Amino acid sequence: MRVLHVCAEMFPLLKTGGLADVSGALPLALAPLACDVRVLLPGFPSIVAGLTAVSDVATLETFAGKVCLKFGRTQDDIGVYVIDAPHLYARGGNPYQDGNHHPYPDNHLRFALLGWVATRIAEGIDTYWRPAIVHAHDWHAGLVPAYLAAAGRPAKSVFTIHNLAYQGIFPANQFAQLELPAHFFALNGLEFHGQISFMKAGIYYADRITTVSPTYAQEISTPEQGCGLDGLLRTRQDVLSGILNGVDEAVWHPASDALIAASYSVDKLAGKAKCKAALQAVMGLEHATEKPLFAVVSRLTEQKGLHLVLATLNEITDRGGQFVLLGSGDAAMEAAFVAAAADNPLQVAVKIGYDEAFSHQIMAGSDVIMVPSRFEPCGLTQLYGLKYGALPLVRRVGGLSDTVMDCSLENLQDGIATGAVFNGFSKEELTQGIRRIFALWARPKDWKAVRQEAMRTDFGWHSAAMQYHDLYRSLGA
Repeated sequence: MRVLHVCAEMFPLLKTGGLADVSGALPLALAPLACDVRVLLPGFPSIVAGLTAVSDVATLETFAGKVCLKFGRTQDDIGVYVIDAPHLYARGGNPYQDGNHHPYPDNHLRFALLGWVATRIAEGIDTYWRPAIVHAHDWHAGLVPAYLAAAGRPAKSVFTIHNLAYQGIFPANQFAQLELPAHFFALNGLEFHGQISFMKAGIYYADRITTVSPTYAQEISTPEQGCGLDGLLRTRQDVLSGILNGVDEAVWHPASDALIAASYSVDKLAGKAKCKAALQAVMGLEHATEKPLFAVVSRLTEQKGLHLVLATLNEITDRGGQFVLLGSGDAAMEAAFVAAAADNPLQVAVKIGYDEAFSHQIMAGSDVIMVPSRFEPCGLTQLYGLKYGALPLVRRVGGLSDTVMDCSLENLQDGIATGAVFNGFSKEELTQGIRRIFALWARPKDWKAVRQEAMRTDFGWHSAAMQYHDLYRSLGA
């Protein structure tokens, strides 16, 4: 079963968010299921530099200029096609924006090219390998199903929505540059309120649509979370499903993680206390085993509910807890967290930025990981927290609802509690969740039982890979 995944980033070659973790882990999980998986990526410098045994496949004249399609392998031996086009991808800033956080004006060309090249691969431009399934991820690859449809569907398409809120919207006058049939720019196509929507294209033209949790699949079909596409998604309910993301245990596991201060496991938890002490020391917090340490690892955006965390910090510190944050994003939010740390340095510590290694250390050293999102398609942070025994404090939404069991009395009695879950997106509701965490912390025997249940919960990639495998089979692959 030959499957080509198409996405904008892939761990460990390039990562700006959870999408890279998924695209890095899923091909590896599919390999034991007799899936011959390759990945198509843009030629960002770190991606090109991270491949070995690179060879040229073809030189292509495209609507975005001449490009070279190359093939190489990752350190995990995953085959990767890369669009080598320095004039498109070798730039400062991040993959999507310049150094001033402005989207590149030619992003429509830079990412449409993923769909155009994926279709050439499906048509057999590589004479040694041709996919039966092309699996596109998020808006960056949203035009993959459209280009395949325009070419007569040389392969079946799967489109996965990782976050419906980011849709790849571009002005209508750029459509002509994409070399798609004129009638594709229509209500029954990729036209969206007079503009181009890469996300809508993926939803409309794909043979199958998935998203990253069962609950989110239901939520995006409603006006509240459908981002204007709920009507289209309702018409495609018969091909829409939710498949929960997993955790790559080769990267995220406290028993084998070389990035943390001490290893530990569900049955041998002593190393967890050492990791907490190390985190307190490096962040300048008071060394205190008796105080619960709350943590946030996140982009600082309103969607993630971080303004609610700011509003409830005193609820944590007044009760004797500690708080550590790693993240970046909204400038005003960054400044507010930095100011909170300056006002109370023994209880609050903040590191602005992105640091993959330090995120592991926070998971290992914290007692509670906070994910109070307005919406959350799947969420990987709470899955990492479960694996590392940092109990998730989450809102009952999307994948958070599917993965965390609240520490209610009934769930405690049944031995299935793994964290704390609150309902409304408000300061008051989050405060109630914090209070439940402190109530559980005051009962050490119950806390240990919940921590161990959390760590035993299996959210590895095998289950998701099996579901994707079955989906590919249903398409005749």
